[in-house]
Amino acid sequence: MVSVATRAPAAPKIGLPTANLRRFGGALVAPMVSITVALAAWYAVSMLILSEGRRFLLPPPHVVLRESLADPRKLEVMLEALAVTARVAITGLLISAVLGVAIAVLMSQAKPIENVVYPYAVVLQAIPVLAVVPLIGLWLGYGFAARTTVCVLIAIHPIIAMTLFGIKSVDGNLQELFTLGRAGRLRRLWSLQLPAALPSTLTGLRTAAGLSVTGAIIGDMFFAQGKPGIGTLLDTYRARLQSEDLIGALLLAALFGVLVFTVFTVIQKVSVGRWHNSAH
Repeated sequence: MVSVATRAPAAPKIGLPTANLRRFGGALVAPMVSITVALAAWYAVSMLILSEGRRFLLPPPHVVLRESLADPRKLEVMLEALAVTARVAITGLLISAVLGVAIAVLMSQAKPIENVVYPYAVVLQAIPVLAVVPLIGLWLGYGFAARTTVCVLIAIHPIIAMTLFGIKSVDGNLQELFTLGRAGRLRRLWSLQLPAALPSTLTGLRTAAGLSVTGAIIGDMFFAQGKPGIGTLLDTYRARLQSEDLIGALLLAALFGVLVFTVFTVIQKVSVGRWHNSAH
């Protein structure tokens, strides 16, 4: 008679959820500490350094919250303006992405094209945008098109540079493999170069996302036709010395910029997964 040894039931695995919770909690610690330190410094400057007569220059956080962000009427105006700015920023970013990748691909196919085109991309990055804003207004008017153009001028360079870098960084062995397979130019580009350049392109997009928000706010400040954006409100509040509203609108603009940057960070992690350092 053969005896069959009984096995004890396996203990439920609880390590993975616990590890995920710890990782998530650890990721929140640094931002929470940073925010706490920033609020403490804000209170210190407002309440201890500034005299009561000059405290309007930097009202303490609770005053900004009470007098501005907690006021439904003021908050509604700010959110409507932020929606206008968001529309401009997203449109400019999409145009920058399409043009930036297309220009990088074009330059990667022939060295003479790169030698001709790339200096103009560098010029776009080197020239202060504020210097060409008046010309943009004269050429395109002072509405949505002009604001979007400012976003494109500011945001396109990182996409061009990072996509071109990614295409040129394709592993040489893979290039030889495609050569042995007699792959044409289009197949090599679609099946090898663009997938290999994806991490770099997404890094450029993540940088361009924040720059696009900056460009939208700058466009709001200089091109006031149409619905006011958050930049228009910032300029108005500054002129009227409405410090609470100025800081409140600035905080909303900063939160929007962080949100856009975070969205593209998540897209990058989901797209490239764990196989590339840029996802971490």
